[in-house]
Amino acid sequence: MSSWQMKGVAAFIRLAYKRRFATEAAGRAVLAKAKGRSSPPPGIRKRCVVAHRQVNGQDVYVLRSRRAAGPSEHSVIYLHGGAYTSEIVKEHWALVAYLAERTGFDVHVPIYGLAPRQHALEALALVTKVISDLSPGGRRCYLAGDSAGGGLALLAAQAYAGDPGRPVAGLTTIAPWLDLTMSNPGIPAVERVDPWLTRAGLHPIAASWAGDVPLTDPRLSPLYGRLDDLPPLQVLVGTRDITLPDCRALRDRVAPGTPVTYHEEPGAIHVYPLLPVPEAKAGREAIVEHIRKSLA
Repeated sequence: MSSWQMKGVAAFIRLAYKRRFATEAAGRAVLAKAKGRSSPPPGIRKRCVVAHRQVNGQDVYVLRSRRAAGPSEHSVIYLHGGAYTSEIVKEHWALVAYLAERTGFDVHVPIYGLAPRQHALEALALVTKVISDLSPGGRRCYLAGDSAGGGLALLAAQAYAGDPGRPVAGLTTIAPWLDLTMSNPGIPAVERVDPWLTRAGLHPIAASWAGDVPLTDPRLSPLYGRLDDLPPLQVLVGTRDITLPDCRALRDRVAPGTPVTYHEEPGAIHVYPLLPVPEAKAGREAIVEHIRKSLA
């Protein structure tokens, strides 16, 4: 893809999505929007074997490579983005299928409830239950997620910090939402070049997701939680992404002893490994390699 095509993707996203978050009223409209379907699209079922179960009353889908002989001993759990209020979409499913095919591990996708009907602590309880269900007898999980799902993945890993069984073997966060207050003083400068997200529209969504829990509660915003005794951590973020300042803060605050693989992609926008941009391929392959290494 040429440079003008890359600029075209950013321009399209600006036109199609930025207005959804441009104002507080726009953010409230996103909250009120009806949710779409959450099951894998037909094309994904052609690529992978798809299974389904329920955990805590929520759907959990499992994608397995059609080349796999059977269930994998260890598992990947993928948590989709969408500002905690938008449903999983085809780009998420495409990445999940890619991870299943390239790693050989089963990928479990919990469909957590969304704001305004459900709240943060319910989602965290779902993910930790999925982890515990997949971790008996020395089996281990790898957590991955993008945007809001990246923040939720880190929250789930923090919930197991100090657990002697170490059920979480590793963690990938793609442009994670790490602090629901979005109060980092470095955000305004990046916000001006982010073609997708603005704080104005995200503030009412964060408030709805939190419910009666303060935004700075470490069960909602992982930057306020434990940053020690974490599994090997991978962070991928672009430099035109308002999550960048908090990603840098995470990188700098993680306690010594936790291996951190941190990558900033120059000029890339929000969740670039999921998008039709040239940087995405290397980003996806880096995730595959981190999963393989962590679950080896």
